Amino acid sequence: YLKHHIDIKKMNKSCTRLINHLDFKCFSKSNTDVKTYNCDISYAKWDVLDEGIRFKITANRFLRNMVRSIVGTMIDIGSSKISDTDFQKILDSRNRSEAGLSVPSAGLFLTNIRCGVEYGWPSSSLQPHFIFQRSVLQRQDS
Repeated sequence: YLKHHIDIKKMNKSCTRLINHLDFKCFSKSNTDVKTYNCDISYAKWDVLDEGIRFKITANRFLRNMVRSIVGTMIDIGSSKISDTDFQKILDSRNRSEAGLSVPSAGLFLTNIRCGVEYGWPSSSLQPHFIFQRSVLQRQDS
């Protein structure tokens, strides 16, 4: 839970950097055995709800711990601990230690899985490919 006000506009401005970026090593759990850190984020946005705030993110895949560390870093932006320019430097660094803390997994949930030719995957593909959307809900006390 957040005990202070955060600036959702600043956080949403930085979401465009996620959509325009490809390599998310800086948000991956360290020592993860993956062939690539590339993820295609197609949607990322913070919304204010009656019960708190919500972060929605959609991508062709997520790395281990990726969404939790993105949310922690975004909260640093909204709390004015780091700037939008700092956020770009974190993305470019490819270094997990540059990013913010990972938020707890409570409140993180998968809301939808979509697959098929309409999402750019060949019909002859032998492995299933999915589009994930995860939401994080954090309460913002006034």
